[in-house]
Amino acid sequence: MSKFKNWKDVKKELDFTPEEIEEMELEKQIIKATIEVRKKANLTQQELSEKSGIIQPSIAKIENFVRTPQYTTLMKMLYAMGYTLAVVPLKEKESKEAEVKQ
Repeated sequence: MSKFKNWKDVKKELDFTPEEIEEMELEKQIIKATIEVRKKANLTQQELSEKSGIIQPSIAKIENFVRTPQYTTLMKMLYAMGYTLAVVPLKEKESKEAEVKQ
């Protein structure tokens, strides 16, 4: 048997609540969307740094899921690329996700 554990087993041991899991998943989705926007804009992390005022190492840590971005940092990054966040009802989000899967 391997002395290393897989993430699924570690996650069980950490005993996250459903709410904590949902929060982590949402954070992951937001960061992934931010990365996609940056790549779609053909910007390097350094170019985004120059446009947003956020230092490149911080952008790298956010994109590598090492650091959770503060709201203000995320907004500066998104705004520099012509984006913002929107608050939508969960029901609307779920129905849009279902449409995409079909």
